[in-house]
Amino acid sequence: MELLDTLGRPVRDLRISVTDRCNFRCTYCMPKEIFNREYRFLERSLLLDFEEIERVARLFAGHGVRKVRLTGGEPLLRRDLDVLVASLAAIDGIEDLTLTTNGSLLARKAPALAAAGLNRVTVSLDSMDDAVFTAMNDVGFPVQMVLEGIDAAAAAGLTPVKVNAVIQRGVNDDGIVAMAEHFRGTGHILRFIEYMDVGHSNGWRLDDVVPAREIRERIHARYPVEPVDADYQGEVARRWRYLDGAGEIGIISSVSQPFCSTCTRARLSAEGMLYTCLFATSGTDLRQLLRSGASDDELAAAIAGVWRRRTDRYSEIRSEATLPLPKVEMSYIGG
Repeated sequence: MELLDTLGRPVRDLRISVTDRCNFRCTYCMPKEIFNREYRFLERSLLLDFEEIERVARLFAGHGVRKVRLTGGEPLLRRDLDVLVASLAAIDGIEDLTLTTNGSLLARKAPALAAAGLNRVTVSLDSMDDAVFTAMNDVGFPVQMVLEGIDAAAAAGLTPVKVNAVIQRGVNDDGIVAMAEHFRGTGHILRFIEYMDVGHSNGWRLDDVVPAREIRERIHARYPVEPVDADYQGEVARRWRYLDGAGEIGIISSVSQPFCSTCTRARLSAEGMLYTCLFATSGTDLRQLLRSGASDDELAAAIAGVWRRRTDRYSEIRSEATLPLPKVEMSYIGG
């Protein structure tokens, strides 16, 4: 029997955070004033090991998950990640195994990841302008080195490469068209993301959001686009195709055009907390079950119970009443 939540949504996607650490300090995710030298990241003993992660992913596959995405923090900071990729790639039912990265270590690690069975990568790149991008990542990391990571991923066959840009008004929105121009005709899929109120450390304001409609209109004025049907149920990006055949873009509109009604995602934190929404206020501790001798049947039943009780639709009910809720930080749960 298909596993459905209270709103009839199946579980199809599992996002697994493998670390809460990152080598960037992006202002909308891990600002330096909070994530500094005094900040206490998770001890290694608290992280799920690869065998525990594989076990949870296998049980989720038994419940209908077909896509697994590795996230962080920055997932490529996790040592021997290709070993985990190989074990996940061997799970029956997993059809799409992907990874989201800031690209800083991708040039070096792409070949091993591809050889281990990773299908695709998504790379975060918020601007083509070095001054803007280095200010946003706040560690001085240049655009060119991210582009080299993208090239290495493509050469290794981790395609189509998706490139994610979080757009903030007054920060990088003047570079929307330049980003579209750079990636047109490359075979890579550029996706613009509305600036979201994930966690509490990024100082989010609604005025900082550039809505999807405006993003599309800016691009359409220079490079006309037309809508494309979704690839699968639960796809979060609305797809647009260039009329001249130069490829496509996507726009993720969690703020202005919520897609909660079709959300099929579950999230597993690096320390084994199961969340059913990016904007979750609490989770379920699977690590405790894993390390207390629970059987596969017991774990599978616990996972099913969490999903069947799921009622999340934060982006549809976002208001002054919901904004102060104690949400989990994006660096901990994965974007």
